[in-house]
Amino acid sequence: MAGEAIAKDASNAIASLKLLTDEQRSNALQEIHDSLQQQKEDVLEANRRDLDKAKKDQLSSSLIKRLDLSSPGKYDAMLQGILDVASLPDPLGKVTLAKKLDDGLTLYRVTSPIGVLLIIFESRPEVIANITALAVKSGNAAILKGGRESYQTFKIMSDIVNATLANKTDVPARAIQLIQSREDVADLLNQDKYIDLVIPRGSNELVRNIKANTKIPVLGHADGICSIYVNSDFDMDKAKKIIVDSKTNYPAGCNAVEQLLLDKHIQGDKVKEILGSLVENKVTLHVTPDVRELTQDLDQTFVKDAVDDSFDKEYLSFDISVKFVADVDDAINHINQHSSKHTESIVTEDEAVANKFLKSIDSAGIYWNASTRFADGFRYGFGTEVGISTNKIHARGPVGLEGLTSYQYHLRGDGHVVGDYIGGGGNKKFLHEDI
Repeated sequence: MAGEAIAKDASNAIASLKLLTDEQRSNALQEIHDSLQQQKEDVLEANRRDLDKAKKDQLSSSLIKRLDLSSPGKYDAMLQGILDVASLPDPLGKVTLAKKLDDGLTLYRVTSPIGVLLIIFESRPEVIANITALAVKSGNAAILKGGRESYQTFKIMSDIVNATLANKTDVPARAIQLIQSREDVADLLNQDKYIDLVIPRGSNELVRNIKANTKIPVLGHADGICSIYVNSDFDMDKAKKIIVDSKTNYPAGCNAVEQLLLDKHIQGDKVKEILGSLVENKVTLHVTPDVRELTQDLDQTFVKDAVDDSFDKEYLSFDISVKFVADVDDAINHINQHSSKHTESIVTEDEAVANKFLKSIDSAGIYWNASTRFADGFRYGFGTEVGISTNKIHARGPVGLEGLTSYQYHLRGDGHVVGDYIGGGGNKKFLHEDI
């Protein structure tokens, strides 16, 4: 069985990978960076072939944007992310607890890799570099499976990474496996004996399908329904800047804002100014009837009536749903009911209101006077990320090196046995001293 052999090879590589020093792992990332930099034009040419086919096949505009590596600065940012990860402190071997249980018997809690990661993604060929960098640095083995829409880009990048790791680094050959075959991923999703964590990167359909078809824990999120609430006490310049950036900076991103909640106490002319700033940037407003009453002076090409699912929708385009809310409590209730637990922001000058919002929202990221687009591992200083998690157990939000580590308990003794202690038939007591 192909999937079993791939997963088993990755699992077997873990022991050797964990023995590498941080310097060896970081040097491997430098080599990968250099190889991808040297062959940039070849990678971009392959990416152009994928883009041409995606356009011919009439794939969604958001998917095409994610597929495109040639957009200004994207390839170089991907390369910089590799170096940023390499320069981060070693996440492994950190002692997070040390306790002397008795003379000569000491307990340590030490950070360690999760194990074998399976990353399945659509578009986003930069994921290859991101995941490889984070996996190597954190001592995890990784199996990467790309979608057919990025096949040409994936093929050349995987060839470069595989050759670099095999010929220029100390990383075990099977620690990073980039699977180019077009076969179904079902076989890999059945390998819960060897694979410790699945990380899907793609559409909500992909994520939901994976969650429904594996026993392996899944880290990630299905939708990116992010919200911004503008409180009645706000700064207009800040509000317009934050809202426009959150929507237009990269609308295909999961951290782009999809719904705008306006306090009903905001004066009508100020509401018009906020909405006007979006329309000026070609954003289509999906508005409730009371909001529509204030849009008469706007270009009606960019104004539509909200429908039943407008506030449960991830547009990934120049669209945003808009409604009034009674107050911050109403905003909190709406967001907790309709958001996907990704990232929410409040725009206000009232610190008490802001703190209430920050404490009450049940999402991975909650911001005050900042664009939702900051929900990103690179912008958090993680170097890059494996994705954004809306899980509540283990990693949450942008997941970098720390999110790819777990811990183990190391107990160092000198012939100690439980039978010597009270409760085990003996008469000694544990000291339990923190050291």
